[in-house]
Amino acid sequence: MKKPSLLVYWIWILPFSCGPHQSTDVELLSVSETMDKVVTRMYEEWDSETLDTVSHEFVEHYLSEEEKASLATQYWKFQINVPATVSLMRDKAQEKIPFWLETSGFEPTGMEVENEIYTYEVWQKDFDAGEVRLGINGFGKHRPVYFPALAPQDPNDSLTITPVFPEEQHIELLKPGAFTYHDWDGLTITEVPKPLLGQQLLTTIRGRAREAHLVNAFRTTEFPSSEKPDHLLLTWSEDPTTSMDIQWRTSDEVSEGSVRYWEKGTADTSEISAERYVMEDRLLQNDRYIHRFTAKLRTLNPGTEYGYQAGTDTGGWSETQSFSTTASEEKPFSFIWFGDVHNSEIWGNLIQKSETQHPENEFYIIAGDLVNTGLYRNDWDELFEYAGETVSRKPLMAVPGNHDSQDGLGAWMYEQMLSLPADSPPEMEGRTYAFDYQNVLFLMIDVTLPLKDQTDWIEAKLKESEATWKIAVFHFPPYNGVEPYEDIQELWGPLFDQYHVDLVMGGHFHYYMRSKPMQNGEVQASPADGTIYWISIGTTGKNEGIPREPYAEVQFPASHLYQYITIDGMELRAETINLEGEQVDQFSISK
Repeated sequence: MKKPSLLVYWIWILPFSCGPHQSTDVELLSVSETMDKVVTRMYEEWDSETLDTVSHEFVEHYLSEEEKASLATQYWKFQINVPATVSLMRDKAQEKIPFWLETSGFEPTGMEVENEIYTYEVWQKDFDAGEVRLGINGFGKHRPVYFPALAPQDPNDSLTITPVFPEEQHIELLKPGAFTYHDWDGLTITEVPKPLLGQQLLTTIRGRAREAHLVNAFRTTEFPSSEKPDHLLLTWSEDPTTSMDIQWRTSDEVSEGSVRYWEKGTADTSEISAERYVMEDRLLQNDRYIHRFTAKLRTLNPGTEYGYQAGTDTGGWSETQSFSTTASEEKPFSFIWFGDVHNSEIWGNLIQKSETQHPENEFYIIAGDLVNTGLYRNDWDELFEYAGETVSRKPLMAVPGNHDSQDGLGAWMYEQMLSLPADSPPEMEGRTYAFDYQNVLFLMIDVTLPLKDQTDWIEAKLKESEATWKIAVFHFPPYNGVEPYEDIQELWGPLFDQYHVDLVMGGHFHYYMRSKPMQNGEVQASPADGTIYWISIGTTGKNEGIPREPYAEVQFPASHLYQYITIDGMELRAETINLEGEQVDQFSISK
């Protein structure tokens, strides 16, 4: 059976779980609604120091009986047509047994299920035909969440499971080789006790651990929002010659925003209203809600410098910034790209130094892992704070990495932070996209989404493009010395060969490698005959002891690098520069 797209699974809890209510004697709230209510009450009754000491026992005593009932029954619900035994596999390393498990009638069996990393103890309970309701994984963020499997009590019965919540379910047979987590489907079951073989396994995502997270959960941001606009960010979602998207944030007290802009050297000012998005990070205790604004400027003049301010008369205006649209005629241009940056302050120094060293740079690219945890808004606060005004003057284009799209929950904060093109495969708007900049096609690909669902789109974009240069950017590098991505090599390598992609730029492994030209997995003599695969790192390095692969032209351990690329007609020149401003690699390609 084909595994459903991760897109199906992250909608479970965006931003946290929400599902249909089921009637019993009392109409119970969903887990999300219950947790919203509990957290709001905690903020009203406890200070920051107390919230940091919240324990499992404290939470159990703090909750009302109705809240406990919701958390014990609304996490997982499904209908069964015949009496069945539910086997619940719980990670043995989880310190605290879910509060509802024993009291609801589940009993430990002594059986264990294993994969390559975790060992799960098996608990069981018999249910009559009808609705089965299961509770939360716990109040800690224990990522290997439990998963259930079912078998009819009478072996002659045919068991049918109808999902109620989450509505979209994927059911596997419980046996060695089966996967349990859609965000890690390479982690498969290795050992199953004979009595459980062939049961119907309900797969899940590790992100469900966050749904009732309260223990060691509360965070603060060092850079809270205010009424004055800050964290101004430029991106493109349409043609770089005639458009610019401007984004910023304010506190939730500011209900509207706009951008006023003008051609430099003129007094003719235009104003455009911005779209507002209310962003909530429930566990960010000192800045739970912000307003995120996006203004999309269109019909601009090519090759023109503009000044602008964002804000309102009531909430205040940002400092005046400027940007330039792309020239309509082909001319030499430069851009800067980074591998992983992980919202580090040192990366902030790096991007600001890169702007000083290369003021002619026209835009930035980040090849994934912009932040450490894509669901923590305080990480995004740090990213934009440390970047300073660099991204308010030159656009930032990026793709998500595994840290930006974490535990199967998707990258919804990433999507709201960056206004990006909609030239995308179905349901992947702003995650995988293409844009043209003069004579270059940039394919920006989200490899945390299913690869096969993007392959036809990638081929179509390459086939229809008349660009001189073709560059693909995605987080997981197919050729590397740590964990080669053979699936990417097999699916997309032939397309990169056929349509001659010049560069594939990525990160993930926190070291530096530039390959020799590659085609069909073999080293070629010239860039005219193959693709250069390029790994870099904009944050702290690791993987110092990995062997040098035979296809590597240059490889070394590294930290805090950026790449400066100039494209001048039929020539591409590239430099890699460290935090001290020293060139550590360079090459060129001529066509």
